[in-house]
Amino acid sequence: MRISANGIAIEVDIQGPADGEPLLLIMGLGMQLTGWPDELVADLAGRGHRVIRFDNRDAGLSQRFDDAGLPSLWRAALRHTLHLHVSSPYRLRDMAEDSVAVLDALGIASAHVCGASMGGMIAQHVAARHPQRVKSLTLIMTTSGHWRLPQPGWTVRQALLRRPRSESVADVVAHLTSLFGLIGSPGWRDDPARVKARMEASVRRAWNPAGTARQLVAVAADGDRSPLLGQIHAPTQVIHGAADPLVPPEGGRDLARKIHGAQLELIDGMGHDLPLALLPRIAALIAGNAQRAGPSA
Repeated sequence: MRISANGIAIEVDIQGPADGEPLLLIMGLGMQLTGWPDELVADLAGRGHRVIRFDNRDAGLSQRFDDAGLPSLWRAALRHTLHLHVSSPYRLRDMAEDSVAVLDALGIASAHVCGASMGGMIAQHVAARHPQRVKSLTLIMTTSGHWRLPQPGWTVRQALLRRPRSESVADVVAHLTSLFGLIGSPGWRDDPARVKARMEASVRRAWNPAGTARQLVAVAADGDRSPLLGQIHAPTQVIHGAADPLVPPEGGRDLARKIHGAQLELIDGMGHDLPLALLPRIAALIAGNAQRAGPSA
């Protein structure tokens, strides 16, 4: 369903018992709400959570910002590398306000919050700027953005910026399958047929590379979130892959050090994805962290 949140149209999906503990899932760069696997959502709903997924602005079926134009990714990357100011059509804190506004639109006073990759960056803003809205916080394969942290290698950076051969469904699916093969979990490989089917379903649902570019510039513009982390007091679970080539594992260790009381789960063989074999473990960690906080209002 589509709702109005923070003045824009946001596509939302809700699963689980109506009276369940609200759990807000925030997805990463260019990804849609379907990036949260149905198996994970079903597991969390079965644990008593009212699971709320949504398409971030400029992704999926939510409102696009095409009037802002297409940013220069290479210019933004260069300025980010040189620690210079990066201009962006919107900021991650704006996307954090979208997330809070989704809760407002659904009449939810507070919720457990889980973010993956860029979604974890957004979740850091939500937890720091709206502490009364966040009962527990789970951060998956994400980072504070501190400039001294290890960065992805050149091969990964090039793959992230590369475009598909054409805009046909087949070429876009091949492009995304190749990218996730590069950054995915070497120790927990999904069935290639499952990966391809998920990618095709995602592309047929929505494909918005310009929105992904604007989101990527928003990430670069956000810089170092370390000063925010001391303001996070919700019980925090950090989940990170020991084999993540996009956000190296030191990013997870850094978050766990900087957020008071945070627990770190570093998973051998996990890369920058949510492989099927690890979903029960990830669900248990999210739900266990929520239990540390107690019931939400």
